[in-house]
Amino acid sequence: MNKPDLLAAYWTLAGNVYPGAPTEISPFTLKQRVEAASKAGWKGIGLVLSDLQATLAQNSLATIRQLFKDNDIKYFELEILLDWYLTGDARKMSDDERSKMIELGAELGMCNLKVGARPFENSHNSLENMADEFSKLCKEVAQVNANVALEIMPFSRLATLEDGLKVVDTGDVNGGLCLDIWHLARGNIDFEKVSMVPAHLLKSVELNDASEVIQGDLFNDSTHHRKLCGQGSFDIQTFLNEIKKAGFNQPYYGVELISQDHRILTLDEMAKNAYETTMSVFSPELV
Repeated sequence: MNKPDLLAAYWTLAGNVYPGAPTEISPFTLKQRVEAASKAGWKGIGLVLSDLQATLAQNSLATIRQLFKDNDIKYFELEILLDWYLTGDARKMSDDERSKMIELGAELGMCNLKVGARPFENSHNSLENMADEFSKLCKEVAQVNANVALEIMPFSRLATLEDGLKVVDTGDVNGGLCLDIWHLARGNIDFEKVSMVPAHLLKSVELNDASEVIQGDLFNDSTHHRKLCGQGSFDIQTFLNEIKKAGFNQPYYGVELISQDHRILTLDEMAKNAYETTMSVFSPELV
């Protein structure tokens, strides 16, 4: 029986850095991370733009492509583009990141660009305006044969499945949602509601776990206290069943582990622990 392919989202193997840290660049080289991922069984890897740019200061694009090929890394994603629906200086900075991500993604065979509404950003943009901007982004990314996956987050402007669907249901075949089990569970979204998402709008799924009790506020809990699959309170089996019912047909599942306990382990321990615990939650009928 074939095993599902797993992609290690950036923070899963980044080491002792986290979203919003003084630097988000991994202390490990990309070569070290890719080789550790391959050894543990991963078939995909994610990066943030600043880390990729730091790698490119020392390596060529051709070297990175060969690194992926030599280690059987079939899937590559970039994250996370924010402020793509705003105006002014924030939009200018976002557009600069956007062009770089699309350019580098094309060179490296990006399969997925993860985007979101900035945490705690409360502009008066209508969902219709956000949908228009999302469609424009999808059309640009379509030129490099990649998907655009909008991640709904409980501490963002787009916190519900209903609002997320209003933004991504634009008719662009490469646009849709990223459903991270953490954001659904902590956003009090019943997993059964996943079946309302049409299969063609389900572009990315991310797995992890967490304690029953939220540690501090939601952003703190998300950034420092996620757990390995099966070591927390989430009903991952139900989530996977509902994802299957919805017709999820992407070639891999993502794993996003952002944890102060996990990030201080050795790279091999991070790669092995996250891979093996995630694989253990897949029942035979889901593989």
